[in-house]
Amino acid sequence: MIGEPSSLTHEMTSEVNAVIPELKPRYLMGCGYPEDIVEAVLQGIDLFDCVLPTRNGRTGMAFTSHGKVVIKGGRYAADKTPLDKECSCYTCQNFSRAYLRHLFNAGEALAGRLVSYHNVCFYNNLMAQIRKYIKEGSFSSFAKKSLRKFDFRNS
Repeated sequence: MIGEPSSLTHEMTSEVNAVIPELKPRYLMGCGYPEDIVEAVLQGIDLFDCVLPTRNGRTGMAFTSHGKVVIKGGRYAADKTPLDKECSCYTCQNFSRAYLRHLFNAGEALAGRLVSYHNVCFYNNLMAQIRKYIKEGSFSSFAKKSLRKFDFRNS
């Protein structure tokens, strides 16, 4: 739920799931952090939407396999590595952190677009992994590892 603490969202999701017929799709609006999505899937949620990947991308925050990167920071001024070494998206294959930082500091609209593109790819990859592990019957193991790894809200 938009703007609510994650604990309340999880509690309300459980309450609502108890009254929705089992074979009906379950949709959670505004669930955007990767750890919240994983937790919601554990509770049976099927569909999500949220502005977080693009809103954060436009302001210079990238979701990566190693946590968040706020690309505007001075520490990236000479960083020739991609946003996420484990990502194969267009942004990561063609632009360094230093160049993305330069674009943001120069006020170029392309900067927010490139980071947003990366973030959407990150989320698409996360959802692909979730579907894969559900099909394999090992989602709970994946979820435990992911929940230990992801902490975008607090990092």
